[in-house]
Amino acid sequence: MNKRVKIGLVGTGFAGKFHIECLHRIYGVEVEIAGVTSLREESRVKFGRQHGIKVYPDATSMLDAVDILDICSPPFAHEDAIISAANAGKGIICEKPLTGYFGPADATDYHGDRDCKTKMLEAVLAKLTGIAEAVSRNKSFFGYAENFVYAPGIQKEREIIEKTGAQILRMTGEESHNGSASPVYGIWQKAGGGSLIGKGCHPLGGMLYLKRVEGIARDGKPIRPKSVCSKTHQITRLKNYRDTGLIRTDYHDIEDYGFMHITFDDGTIADVLTSELVLGGIYDYVEIFANNHRTRCHISPAGLMDVYNPRGKQFADIYLMEKISTQEGWTPAAPDENFTIGYQPELQDFILSAAETRQPQSNLGLALDTTATIYAAYTSNAAHGKEVEIPLKWEL
Repeated sequence: MNKRVKIGLVGTGFAGKFHIECLHRIYGVEVEIAGVTSLREESRVKFGRQHGIKVYPDATSMLDAVDILDICSPPFAHEDAIISAANAGKGIICEKPLTGYFGPADATDYHGDRDCKTKMLEAVLAKLTGIAEAVSRNKSFFGYAENFVYAPGIQKEREIIEKTGAQILRMTGEESHNGSASPVYGIWQKAGGGSLIGKGCHPLGGMLYLKRVEGIARDGKPIRPKSVCSKTHQITRLKNYRDTGLIRTDYHDIEDYGFMHITFDDGTIADVLTSELVLGGIYDYVEIFANNHRTRCHISPAGLMDVYNPRGKQFADIYLMEKISTQEGWTPAAPDENFTIGYQPELQDFILSAAETRQPQSNLGLALDTTATIYAAYTSNAAHGKEVEIPLKWEL
């Protein structure tokens, strides 16, 4: 293949940084990073100068110069960029979560934890339908950047399911760590919720993906989520919480713990745990219990390398693992986190799929189902854990 793909990067934070690292390592297609923008002028100018990329004031002004818009901005900015790119006939890569409910635009003291969750679900469903229609109408390529899908363990499980005809009976999964690197995380108006959406989207997306794989392999159509029960908590806001300064607590109006119990349309189940209450680095896994095998997917730590450091200062310029609070003692290091967590194979699949005009492993259908499930879960929590049907109004 001798195709050149021009990428426009939206967002220069944590996701933008690892996206550009991975885009430089793509093989099989020539990649040109043709532009960059972000919400803050200072950030985009600095990023563009650092990487030698042309800087644009906003995503819309960059569209004529690119083939694909790679959206790494905070969730509240995703929808407008997606619709603009689709209407311009451009391909789209979008970080998770896809979108959400961010409260009234003019609210100055909004508290999402107190707002009506049924209203939120209805508003999000309208957004998801609008995104689906825009992408479908314009036949736009869409890659949903859920890295759990591309983690080596999940992809090996995909192969096992496809080659053995396995039926997944139940799954458990988790993403937890000590808060988020995003400066706007903890504010519902910017993030669209807390642990349930900010972290729960990862294991949920991975498990929804595996059930889609199972259904397509056996019957030619995906197995999709049907209903959800959920419970969330604000543990660090309890009056009796003892703050030792090791766990982030500065959340405005979000939950710091969430649980989802999902029932699929074939009657099988999945359980998702997620929280901000875990020390010692990021804690990610998915475990699959099937009718013919059992798999533990260690997303992070992946168990590839352990490093002992007696003096923290000597590792000051060495990255070992995401969200680790100290580099003294033993650390489960990640030799190449872009690969082990799935970022590199994710971008590789997206760029090749776009160049070959085919669907990627993680596509818009998965993004829509994941987002709808999470907001149905918020509705369940507001109803004290009552089971809520997941209204999936699209066929992708």
